[in-house]
Amino acid sequence: MRYLVKRNLMIFFRDKGSVFYSLLSVIIIVGLYILFLGDLMVKGVGDVAGARFLMDSWIMAGLVSVTPFTTALGGMSSIIIDKKYGLYKDFAASPLKRSVIAGSYIVSGFFISLILTLLTFILGEVYIVVYGGKLLAAAAVLKTLLMILLTTATSSILMFYLVTSFKSINAYSAASTVIGTLIGFLTGIYIPIGNLPEAVQTVIKLFPPSHVALLMRRIMMEQAEQIVFAGAKPELMEAFRVELGSAFRAGDKLINPVYSILYVCAFIVVFFILSLIRIRKKED
Repeated sequence: MRYLVKRNLMIFFRDKGSVFYSLLSVIIIVGLYILFLGDLMVKGVGDVAGARFLMDSWIMAGLVSVTPFTTALGGMSSIIIDKKYGLYKDFAASPLKRSVIAGSYIVSGFFISLILTLLTFILGEVYIVVYGGKLLAAAAVLKTLLMILLTTATSSILMFYLVTSFKSINAYSAASTVIGTLIGFLTGIYIPIGNLPEAVQTVIKLFPPSHVALLMRRIMMEQAEQIVFAGAKPELMEAFRVELGSAFRAGDKLINPVYSILYVCAFIVVFFILSLIRIRKKED
């Protein structure tokens, strides 16, 4: 399997266009934030110490949450390329098991997603510090890295399942554009979740990547929240978290972050099983 994984990694990273388009959503979000969204968000918090640090942490946490999905989708482009040139059928006709071939795509997608997400995380921390913020504490960095591993696993399995259903490059390209935009919207990066209608918020709460973004924000915004909300009532910070998507409310109660972790893990299990079923069907 490792030779197939190496091959898929080389195909992706040699194609600079694939790398660029995988990060396109991230580039667009950063551009919008630097041009005008950043100032608007900071003004919304008010003239308090740490406001810029808080909002920079919020947007970077969102980016680190979105990147695994867009890059995993880009990393699965080798599946479409192999289908286009008939290599997928050649692999299937070889002594290699379908599970090994499928596993190589998932593993290579995982590594592509992991590498580019770690790069995004590092650049995000640099951005925060440049604009007057602080680096994450060691414990927070460890939590973030664990979340990145969980998210890349989620995105790799999900994107493998989705991409194997595409029959052409055109369908794949169109889906990549839609998914990149949709994930950014449903994770509350373009518009804070609290500003959306109640029905839309309900849909967002059912969307697993939104829970990933919630968990990432809770970790990466903690330091800044302690500065901004020092001495404030707990209800004020709670309302802020709900507004910015770092906490979800079910009725009158906040959803415990532990439930978000369990929800994401359940999502991984479901799509892993669905992927196994699809592989076995093709073997029959």
